[in-house]
Amino acid sequence: MEQNNRPRAREKRVTDNGKGVGRKGEGLGTGPVGSSDVYSREEGSGERHISKGAAIGGGGGFLAVIIAILFSLFGGGGGAGGGAGAGSAGSNQGDNLQMGNGQSAVSTDNGVGNTTDSGHKLDTTVAPGSREKRTKILGENNDKITFMVYMCGTDLESKYGMSTADLNEMASADFGDNINIIVYTGGCNKWKTNGISSKVNQIFQVKKGSMTCLVDDDGNKAMTDPDTLSHFIKWCAENYPANRYELIMWDHGGGSVSGYGYDEKNQKSGSMTLSGINKALKDGGVTFDMIGFDACLMATAETALMLDPYADYLIASEETEPGIGWFYTNWLTKLGANTSMPTIELGKLIIDDYTSACAKSCRGQATTLSLIDLAEFAHTVPTEIGSFSKSVSSLITAKEYKKVSDARNGTREFATQSRIDQVDLVDLANKMDTAEGKKLADTIKGAVKYNRTSLNMVNAHGVSIYFPYQRTSYVDKACSNYSAIGMNDEYSKCIRQFASLETSGQIQAGGSTNAAASLFNMLGGGSGGGGDAISQLIGSFLGGGRSNIIDDLDENNTAFMDESGISTDDAADYISNNYFNPDNLKWNDDGKVAKISLPDDQWDLVHTIELNMFYDDGQGYLDLGLDNIYTFDDDGAMVAETDRTWISIDGQPVAYYHLSTVEDGDKYTITGRVPALLNGERINLILVFDNDNPYGFVAGYQQDYKNGETDTVAKIESELKEGDKLTFICDYYTYDGKYQDTYPIGDITVSSNMQISNTDVGEGKVKLAYLFTDIYNQKYWTPTIDR
Repeated sequence: MEQNNRPRAREKRVTDNGKGVGRKGEGLGTGPVGSSDVYSREEGSGERHISKGAAIGGGGGFLAVIIAILFSLFGGGGGAGGGAGAGSAGSNQGDNLQMGNGQSAVSTDNGVGNTTDSGHKLDTTVAPGSREKRTKILGENNDKITFMVYMCGTDLESKYGMSTADLNEMASADFGDNINIIVYTGGCNKWKTNGISSKVNQIFQVKKGSMTCLVDDDGNKAMTDPDTLSHFIKWCAENYPANRYELIMWDHGGGSVSGYGYDEKNQKSGSMTLSGINKALKDGGVTFDMIGFDACLMATAETALMLDPYADYLIASEETEPGIGWFYTNWLTKLGANTSMPTIELGKLIIDDYTSACAKSCRGQATTLSLIDLAEFAHTVPTEIGSFSKSVSSLITAKEYKKVSDARNGTREFATQSRIDQVDLVDLANKMDTAEGKKLADTIKGAVKYNRTSLNMVNAHGVSIYFPYQRTSYVDKACSNYSAIGMNDEYSKCIRQFASLETSGQIQAGGSTNAAASLFNMLGGGSGGGGDAISQLIGSFLGGGRSNIIDDLDENNTAFMDESGISTDDAADYISNNYFNPDNLKWNDDGKVAKISLPDDQWDLVHTIELNMFYDDGQGYLDLGLDNIYTFDDDGAMVAETDRTWISIDGQPVAYYHLSTVEDGDKYTITGRVPALLNGERINLILVFDNDNPYGFVAGYQQDYKNGETDTVAKIESELKEGDKLTFICDYYTYDGKYQDTYPIGDITVSSNMQISNTDVGEGKVKLAYLFTDIYNQKYWTPTIDR
C-alpha cells in the first residue's frame, strides 16, 4: 500500500477529564457487541435511520412534528412524545381520526447548504428506443390520482412514532378531491395514533386533517407476504379508480438481497424479497406512474430492473434513511394544485423536500434520494451491465483480482455496519477503470433523472448494486434472486468469480480470526505461499470441510465456489503470488515507541488498518473496539499509538468501532459506532468525524437487532433527549481466553453539547494490537503491545 494511498486516520484530541473504564454491575447476557466482522454473532441488518419522535397526545397532533424539528434544530434533542391510546382494536368504518393541522415547520428551500445535487440536474430527456410511458397524463389539471401507501409501522412506529409523524404530514397537506391517499396499516405492536389497530390490519383514507377508516378489520396477515400487498393494490384500484396510480412502500428496507419490510408482529415471515415484490405487483395487476420506497437502501439496479414491467419511475434511497423519512406536506399540496404535474417534476419535489428537511434536522446523517426512469433504465442498462461484468470477469481470470478488489474496497458503500455489500454502481464502474465501466457509468447517469445527497455522501450517484466483499454468504441468495427477476447472467458469473477468489484467499490464511487470537497469543500464519498447500486447503473446503472455517459459510451457501468456473489450481496459483504474510507483523518496541515495517509489496496488499485496545481490570480484558488511529514515520514504518488514551464521550471511555472512511480530495467523512443502552434499550450511537468536525459529534443512533430478528436495515434516530441516560457497554474476556459477557462500563446523561475526545482509560494495564485487513477481506491481528 503506497503511503499516499493509505486511508485517512482519525484525528484525535486528548483531554484530561477522563473517568476511566471498568465493569459496572452484572453482565447483560445479550451477546457480543463487537464488530460483526470479528465476532461470531448474528447481527440484524437494519432498518431506517430515526429522527422522528412519536406524536403528542390523542391522535398525535402536527405540533409533535414541529416540536421534534425545533428541538433537533436548536440542540434540544427530544423527539415528540407518544399518543396516549395507540393500538385500539380499530374504529368503526367511516369514523374520522383527527390528525394535526397547521403549516409545516420545515422550510423546503432548495438552496439549503447541507445538501448537493451531486452535479445532477433534473434531466427531462429520454434515451432513444425507450418504451413509451404507460401512464398517460391528461393535462389541464384533469388527472385523478390514487396514492397507495403500504405502511408497515413496525418498531419505527411503536418505539418512535415515525408512521404517525408521516401520517400527520399527509393530513396537513391541502390536495383537493382529485387525489386519494389510501393507507394500509399493520405490522406494528403499538400505534401512536388513536384508532389505528395494533391487533389487525386496516385501510384508511387520509384527507383534510383526519383519517377515515375504510376497512376496520383486514385480518392479521404479514405485511411482508406478497399476497397482502397484492390484495391492497387490487382493493384500491377497484374502490378508488384513477388514471394515475402511485405506490409508496413504507418500512425498513434491505435492498438487493433482503428486499423490503420487517413485520414486528409476524417476525418469522421475514422480509419481502425482490422476487416477492415482483409477485405482488404482477398479481396486483396495476401499472403505476411511480413506485417509491420510504425505506432504506432500495435504490438498486436490481430493484429498478424488477419494477420496469409495473411502473414508469422509481424514487428510492441508496443509503439508510434518516428517521425523518419523506416530508409529505409540501409536495402533496403542490400536486393538489396541479394533478397534471409531470412525474419527473413531482419526483424532484419529493427529493428536494426530503433532503432539505434532513439537512435541517438530521445533522451529519447520510442522505440520498434519486429518481430513476425505469423505461430508460430497462432499455439501456442491462446490456451495459453485461459488458461491464464480462470486463470484470476478464480482469479476474487475467490474474488481476487485486485490481478488482481494490476498486471494490474503494467504492462508496452503503449501510456498512450491516455488511449487506451494496455499493454505488457508477462509482464501482468508474473505479474498475475499464472502457465498459465508463460506458456503464454514463448510461446509469442518463437513466437517473434527479439525484440529491447530503454533502457527506460523495460518489453516491443514485443507483447501487450488490457486489460481495464484506461477506460472501449472500452470493448464492443474490444469484437466486437474479434468476427470479431476470438479472443479467454475466453479472452473476462475475460476482461468483470474485467471491470465489476472495473466499479462497481467506481459506489460505486459515479462515476466520478474531481479537482473542492476538490477545491470547494464538496467531496463525495460514498455509504460507505454497501453491500445492493452498490447493489442498481449497480442495478440502470444497470437499466438505467447510464448517467453522469462515464465519457464515457452510455447505448451504457456498455453491458460488463450485459455479464460479475458477479452478482450484488457478486460484491457488494466484494466491501463492499475492498473499499477505502475517509473519511480517512484528513489533520493533523499545518500551516507548513501537513500530512495524513491511515490504512495499506487502503494504500494497493492505486495505485497512485499525487499532484494538484491551483493558486489563485484574480479572480479564475489556475489549474497547477498533479505531482508525495510526501514524507513519519518515521511513514508512507504522508507529503505534501507545499513550493509553481511548475515544470517550464526556470523559467516559467507550467501546468504539470504526465503520467507514470516505475521502473526496481533501474532504473526508469518518463514521463509527458506539454500543450502548439508551434508557435500558440496546442501540448503537453513530459518531461522525469530518472536515468541519475533526473531533467528531454524535449524529444519532440506530436500533441494534439480535438473533436474526430482521435482515433489513432500520432508519437512524437523531433525537437523543436531554436528560436521557446512556450506558456504554463492551465485551469482556476472561484470562483463559473465553468471551464471558457484555458489561456496562460507565454512563452519562445526554446533553446538547456532548464532547468527544481521547482520555486516559485508567490505572489498569492495557494491551494494544492492530488489525490489518487484506485484499481478500481477511483479518490479521498483530501481537499485542503491553503498556
